[in-house]
Amino acid sequence: MISAFFIFNQKGEVLISRLYRTDFKRSIADVFRIQVISSSDVRSPIITLGSTSFFHVRIGNLYVVAVTKNNANAALVFEFCYRFIAISKAYFGKIDEEAIKNNFVLVYELIDEICDFGYPQNSEIDTLKTYITTESVVSSIIATEESSKITEQATGATSWRRGDVKYKKNEAFVDVVETVNLNMSAKGTVLRADVDGHIQMRAYLSGTPECKFGLNDKLVIDQKDRGSIDAVELDDCRFHQCVRLHDFNASRTISFVPPDGEFELMRYRCTSKIKLPLRVIPTVHEVGTSQVQYTITIKTVFDNKLAATNVVLRIPTPLNTTTVDCKVAAGKAKYVPAENVVVWKVPRIQGGQECTLTATASLTSTTTRQVWARPPIDVDFQVLMLTASGLEVRFLKVFEKSNYHSVKWVRYLTKASGSYQIRF
Repeated sequence: MISAFFIFNQKGEVLISRLYRTDFKRSIADVFRIQVISSSDVRSPIITLGSTSFFHVRIGNLYVVAVTKNNANAALVFEFCYRFIAISKAYFGKIDEEAIKNNFVLVYELIDEICDFGYPQNSEIDTLKTYITTESVVSSIIATEESSKITEQATGATSWRRGDVKYKKNEAFVDVVETVNLNMSAKGTVLRADVDGHIQMRAYLSGTPECKFGLNDKLVIDQKDRGSIDAVELDDCRFHQCVRLHDFNASRTISFVPPDGEFELMRYRCTSKIKLPLRVIPTVHEVGTSQVQYTITIKTVFDNKLAATNVVLRIPTPLNTTTVDCKVAAGKAKYVPAENVVVWKVPRIQGGQECTLTATASLTSTTTRQVWARPPIDVDFQVLMLTASGLEVRFLKVFEKSNYHSVKWVRYLTKASGSYQIRF
């Protein structure tokens, strides 16, 4: 299916190259370099030239590229690319040019294991880590036993988990992380508000436990069920392969045998009943052609037991700004001329409180007056133990044949990073 696989850096240099078909030469990499990396107007992740298609995913300063001549399933090719990225992160902690260069032998091992003659094979991280390691070589007897266990795991019903996992203390950590996206008009009307969320788990549980996970009584994703009391309305959701979809469809309970260690259990999106944690009230006046006066107020709209941390506002200024005089009661504010913004940083704001910035920007006189476009204010923040969608973990039960006691920890985090914008 996949005829060739490449990894390029942002300069167009080939870091990793693997050809699976004889009808391709390594020079095919030059085509991608010229058509995509060197071109500034490429928007599509799929480029087709004649009978050859290039599928690429950009991550940081790298291009992960799969090439095919067949009429391949595009979703499957991209899934393979993203699986490779996830596997690389699991092995190296991050995926960038330095990590690829420092581990290129291991990268080739992984590529050859997860893709056989261009056809994707086992890409389960837990299974791969059992026989592709950076540790020393074990004795032949142990290696034979390990090989038998690996075969059992890779071909068994739960390829993502071995049955002989043991821990002294059995614990399960659940992180519900939500990113709020907001676009608010100058009049205070919400133009767009949605939440991208994911549930991250770390399971340190012995044996082969059966987990049951409950969220807000009932998880609403069907249009006909919308409007139910106490239910979270999700537009779509995606689960890890360990989740039994039949049980979810029948009872809306997420039941699964978890992989060992850290994994993403679920990813979801919500566009209704969004609770905005922060309100930003901007008042901006242009005084003739020489000054712009700002009064920016932040209000926290949640319980006073919680707090917003690492709050950063990036307030735009006109291009002909010379100096900005800022006064704040909380945090620090500084004018950054290179970016034409005032950066206001507040380390912590308790729930139910508000902070205000007043500033005056001095402008230079110009021969021709240009209308200021007024870009939106960008807001970054984090709020622990709060979900903007209202999603809550009601229960997490662990069943195992040895009937051991397990400890569960649940944490919520709502954040915004460059996606929370208020126009003025």
